[in-house]
Amino acid sequence: MAVFKSFKAYRPSKENQSLIPAPPYDVMNSEEAREMVKGNPLSFLHVDRAEIDFEPGFDMYSPEVYKRARENLLSLEEGKKLIQDDKPCLYIYRLVMGGRSQTGLVGCASIDDYINNVIKKHEHTLAKKEQDRINHVNVCDANTGPIFLTYRDDNEVNSIVNSWTRTKAPVYDFNSQNVYHTVWVIDDDETIKRLENAFKGISSLYIADGHHRCASAVKVGEMRRKENPDYNGSEEFNFFLAIVFPDSELEIMDYNRVVKDLNGLTFDEFIERVEEKFEVSTLPAAKSPEEKHTVSMLYHKKWYSLKAKEGTFDENDPVSQLDVSILQNNLLNPILGIDNPKTNSRIEFIGGIRGLGELERRTNEDMEIAFAMYPTTVEDLMSIADAGAIMPPKSTWFEPKPLSGIFIHHLS
Repeated sequence: MAVFKSFKAYRPSKENQSLIPAPPYDVMNSEEAREMVKGNPLSFLHVDRAEIDFEPGFDMYSPEVYKRARENLLSLEEGKKLIQDDKPCLYIYRLVMGGRSQTGLVGCASIDDYINNVIKKHEHTLAKKEQDRINHVNVCDANTGPIFLTYRDDNEVNSIVNSWTRTKAPVYDFNSQNVYHTVWVIDDDETIKRLENAFKGISSLYIADGHHRCASAVKVGEMRRKENPDYNGSEEFNFFLAIVFPDSELEIMDYNRVVKDLNGLTFDEFIERVEEKFEVSTLPAAKSPEEKHTVSMLYHKKWYSLKAKEGTFDENDPVSQLDVSILQNNLLNPILGIDNPKTNSRIEFIGGIRGLGELERRTNEDMEIAFAMYPTTVEDLMSIADAGAIMPPKSTWFEPKPLSGIFIHHLS
């Protein structure tokens, strides 16, 4: 059963509630991060992307970068820009974007639950990206961004959270890039105990976003255990910062694809091969697919609908029946030669938050063809994780994304 416990968070002082928090470190590059922090020396990107404090081109994986990240974090804490709660608490974090709300609990999950597969995964991780966050967590001695988890709805948890948000005043309430962020502190011991006990009845937690951060946090915890062979399991390094959302409140957006060329084919040759696996029809205008197993395709300013034919996927295989798998297995690989989308330089991925207009822009500028996907569902994600299977790369795009810098969990 799942462990989810309270902790003594460092979090922004009231007057800095909108200045410190920043988007997750991995949704922008260094140049974009430099732009984001202009005029705001308190931005948490100085912790999560500390290479921005050096000259452009400086090695972002240099030991000096991790050292600077720690210095910047301690500066915020020692300067009382980040303050620590006096006692272990749980926290409610609500995000509202475009009128849609999702409310989660912030606390600490167990590295043992990750090791024992109570916390379930659906992606492979890359060693280089893992090592970056291992260094960051270890040198900072802190989890600086929450792992984004989900679970199947639980009436007890929902009831407690809803009661608290109805009757208690929030400590933060601010707008960041058209997303409203509201935070409540649960500091009542009885309520905390009820929530921790409720999670003991939840069989599985699922990583929605943050596989690299999660794997890295766990490996740092394992390192600390080796350094402290007499540990008893209650030390903070046995846990990592997480936010858990009920599955009913999450929405996965489409994760679209753009490809540089037709792999040496003429368009007529390309379409002839596509029609072997898909029913192809023209669309009068830009339109996202409205049902599973259908893809919208853009080529030379014309839109097409591709509907997967019977027999192109295994309906009993949760991975095979994903639309991203259907496209990869029946078109991208055999026709366009994109054998490994993780490493092939001819394909790029565009989050649905950018809209179909971004696909049109890219095909007008530097790409030849684009594919707009039907979104993967949260149930798809959980079914694949339950089966111990792995999703294809770039299958899910979650919005809105929790900010970093609202909650910091120290390991010692």
